[in-house]
Amino acid sequence: MTTVSATPRRHVSQESSASLTTPQATRTASSHIIHASPHYTTSRRHSLYGTEDRIILDPGSRIWKVGFSGEGKPRDVFYASGDAGEPLWSLNRAADPAEREEEDKLLDAKLQTCLRGVFHDSLLTDPKSRKVILVEHPLLPLHIKDAFARILFNNLQVPSISFACSHLLSLMAAGRLTGLVLDCGHLESTALPIYSSRPLYPNLRTTPLAGARFSSHLRALLLMFGTYLPPPTSLSGSVNIPTANRSTRVPEEVLTDAVIEELKTRCCFVGDALDTDANNSTFVVQDDNAGDIAMGQPPSELTSESEFSRVSKDVDMESNFSSQQAASSGFSVVSHSQAAPPVDRTGPPELHLQALANLYTRHSTATDLRVRVEPPLSQQTGTGRGTLIVPGWVRERAAEVLFEGGDVDESSVAEVILDSLLKVPVDLRKTLASAILVVGGTPMLPGFIPRLQAEIIRAISPPSPSEPSSRPPSRPGRPRPPPYDCYVALRPLVPYIAILNNPAPPPPTSSRAAENAGKAPAFTPATVAWVGGSLAGALKTGGAEVARERWDEADSQVDPDEETVFASPAPRPTQNILPDWTRSPLPIGAPPAKGPQPGFNSTVASPLVAVGA
Repeated sequence: MTTVSATPRRHVSQESSASLTTPQATRTASSHIIHASPHYTTSRRHSLYGTEDRIILDPGSRIWKVGFSGEGKPRDVFYASGDAGEPLWSLNRAADPAEREEEDKLLDAKLQTCLRGVFHDSLLTDPKSRKVILVEHPLLPLHIKDAFARILFNNLQVPSISFACSHLLSLMAAGRLTGLVLDCGHLESTALPIYSSRPLYPNLRTTPLAGARFSSHLRALLLMFGTYLPPPTSLSGSVNIPTANRSTRVPEEVLTDAVIEELKTRCCFVGDALDTDANNSTFVVQDDNAGDIAMGQPPSELTSESEFSRVSKDVDMESNFSSQQAASSGFSVVSHSQAAPPVDRTGPPELHLQALANLYTRHSTATDLRVRVEPPLSQQTGTGRGTLIVPGWVRERAAEVLFEGGDVDESSVAEVILDSLLKVPVDLRKTLASAILVVGGTPMLPGFIPRLQAEIIRAISPPSPSEPSSRPPSRPGRPRPPPYDCYVALRPLVPYIAILNNPAPPPPTSSRAAENAGKAPAFTPATVAWVGGSLAGALKTGGAEVARERWDEADSQVDPDEETVFASPAPRPTQNILPDWTRSPLPIGAPPAKGPQPGFNSTVASPLVAVGA
C-alpha cells in the first residue's frame, strides 16, 4: 500500500543546504510551491492583513463547526453551550422589552465566550488578520446576526465578515447551481429552492419538526415504554433479585440531554414506511375496561404519530414535573424484554398508544439495548450505575414524528419540500425536483434520506379509493366528493424526483433521475454547508461582505444617550448595513449561459461569478 504526500518534497543535499539563500517568489517546473515569505516555507499567500485563508464559521443553535478555507473538513466541532446543553437561541423571544434585553445580554455573553474560544482555543490564530465567512441560516434573526457582527468587529476586530446563505453554500459544495435544499437542523427544517445561484426566498418553507422535536419525542417514548433497572443496593442483590422485580418506570432525572443525544447519535435509525393497507393480520390489546379488542388494523388516528407528538410536546413543556407526577399518568411500561405484567390502563388514549406500540413491535426487527446511565440522587446510595433498556421499536420508530405532519404549521419534512415545489414556477419544478439536496444534523440518522424520498413519492401518489372523504356532499342525497388531493399538480414529477446525496437511491425511472440521484460528493450532511463555505473562501468569493471600516462608520452614528432601556429602541444604524433578504431585492445570481466557447468551461467558471454576485 503506497501513500501519496499532499505536498511535493524537495531533496536537498547536505553540501547545498549550507549555501542556501533567501528563497524568491518564483515558480519552478519541479515544484508548485510559491515562497511568498522569506521566513515561512509555505504555499499560503500573504496579504495586508496576513494570510488570505479565511475563517469559516458555521454557527448553529447547538453545534458549531469552525475551520480554515480550502480544507475539506472543519478543524473543530463543539457544542456551543457545553456538552449537549441548551441551544443558544430558540424560536421564541420575549415580548417584554426588559426581558428581551436580558435575553440579548445573556446571548452576547455566550456568543463572546464561543467566538473567543474559536480563535484562541480551536484555531489558534489572530482574529485581527483573518477575514470571516459566516455561514448563516436564511431565517437567522437579525438581532443574532447583529450580535455576531458586534462581537467580531468591536471585540475581536476582524477585518471583514461575509454573510453567505447556508443553502447556497451547500448546493455549491455539491457542484450545482440549481436545486432544492432541505436543511433539517435542531430547531427547524427549512426547504429553499435555488435557481442559477439565486435563492428564491419567497418560496421558502419551514416546519418545527426537526432535531428538537425528535429529542422530546424520544424522551416521551422512553418515559412511556422504556424500562429502568436501578443499581442494586448490594453486590449480591443483582444475583438474588430477578430483573423483572427490579424493573421500574424510567425516572425523568435519568433522561438528561446528554443521554438523549447519545441515544440519538448512536442507537436510533429510521425504518422503512409501514404498508398498513397490506397488513391483514389481527392483534389483540388487553384492557380491563374495554375487554379484548381485536383489530384488523389500528384506527386511522393510530396510523400516525399524532398521539405520540402530543405527548412529546406535553413532556417537553412539563419537564419540571417530578417523576412521581409522571408515574401517576397511567401509562404502562411496555417492553418485550421485561417479564413484569403490564399495568392496567383506564383511558382510550392509552389504548391507542398501546395499539400503535404493538403494531411497531410486530414489524420491528431491531433489538433492545441496555445503556448504563447515572442513577437519580435518591438511588446513588447503591452500587454501580443504573441500566436503561431501550426497546428496539423505539430506536427504529422514534423518527416517525418527522415524517408525520401535524397541523398546518407543522408539516412533515416531505410536505415542506412539496409545498416549496408548489410555489415555484411551473417550468422550474422538474429541474428542482430532480436536484434535491438534504443537509443538516438530523439527516445523519441512518436511513433518513431514503425514507424521505419514499415519503415524497407516497405523498404525491393518488389517495386510495377506499379512503373516506372529510368533505360533506354538496347536496343531500349525493355521494361525497373525492378526498382533497393538494399535490395533484406535482404528480407528473414522480419519475424525475431524485436526491443528490441519497446513499441508496431507488432504481431510476427517467434519465434525469439517473443523472442526479446519488451523484453528490460523499460529504456528511452535517458538514456540507461548511464545506461550501470553505470552497467559497478558497475561491476568494462569498456572500455580502461587510468591512470593519464600514461598520465603524455606521457604529459611530449611534448616540448611546438616545437609547432607552425599557422602551423599544429604534433599529440600530449598524443593522442597516447587514444583509437582510426580507428587506432587500433578490440577488442577481449566475449570468445566463451564452453557449460553449473555445477554451472556456462554463461548468467550472459559473459558480465563481454566481457566489460572488
